[in-house]
Amino acid sequence: MEKITSFTIDHNKLVPGLYVSRKDHVEGAVITTFDIRMTNPNEEPVMNTAEMHTIEHLAATFLRNHSVYGKKTIYFGPMGCRTGFYLLLAGDYQSSDIVDLMRELFVFIADYYDEVPGASAKDCGNYLDNNLNLAKIYMRKFKQEVLDNPAPERLVYPQ
Repeated sequence: MEKITSFTIDHNKLVPGLYVSRKDHVEGAVITTFDIRMTNPNEEPVMNTAEMHTIEHLAATFLRNHSVYGKKTIYFGPMGCRTGFYLLLAGDYQSSDIVDLMRELFVFIADYYDEVPGASAKDCGNYLDNNLNLAKIYMRKFKQEVLDNPAPERLVYPQ
């Protein structure tokens, strides 16, 4: 079998950043998949499922309710390796196109002080596995490292 795109990236060179992972063409439309790499692969500890779950609930809710990107948001969810998230948007984008959106999202989660949306037995299959405090720490760290001064090496996959 042919390697999928995400397995062709040298994870030894990858640092936290906002990368275009791939672009798919579906019935004349472009779907852009973003790699929101929040921890340094194979160098830093991976995120635990509780904070990832909280980020997933808050980010999906925020993005699907966004005035500009709400109807363009296809998916937001965790990477299996627990080093980040994937965001799929309808449209042909570069990483630099969504830096402002990501800042909004990361500030929203870093400043969030209410019940996590969907964190109930009725709404979620694992509602007790949430950690808002640690999610906020990850949001602040990524915003400071990547989004406050988005250097080119944090927006384009390493060669």
